[in-house]
Amino acid sequence: VVKMGADAVSNHLNLGDDNEKDMLKDFGKVSYDARTWGLPLLAMIYPRGKKIKDEYDVKFVKHAARVGNEMGADIVKVSYTGRPETFHEVTSGCSIPVVIAGGAKMDSDEDILKMVKGSIDAGGRGVSIGRNVFQHKKSKLMVKAISSIVHEKSSVEDALNILSQA
Repeated sequence: VVKMGADAVSNHLNLGDDNEKDMLKDFGKVSYDARTWGLPLLAMIYPRGKKIKDEYDVKFVKHAARVGNEMGADIVKVSYTGRPETFHEVTSGCSIPVVIAGGAKMDSDEDILKMVKGSIDAGGRGVSIGRNVFQHKKSKLMVKAISSIVHEKSSVEDALNILSQA
């Protein structure tokens, strides 16, 4: 990976999955190797599997963020818990930057932007959103709207105004 010019490493792990033990073991190896080679590590950790009743439950998301933190990640990507108050519990219990996943395709632009705003207001350091940007009819403007919230602390209303541009 280093020979190919990688700038960072990403590792995905599902806590609560039947293969959790193997995923944790692999994550430990990846974390060690990333540290050895001086590469930043993004841990994408989600509470998913038969053992998890609600993957957005703050206790599970908080645990996921801490696992990434304590196993050597430089950034952790987790699901948004749905409310700034509960997501603040996740960010305040983690000493590395926390970013949110975009999740399932959402019904409205406002819902996407409220999620982004809630996470940033709760101490999130960024977002990693896929389908809610790439499948958007105005994907470039959606990136601009999200970026305005993340980097300029814009309101949801101001971000929606960006989306209304031609």
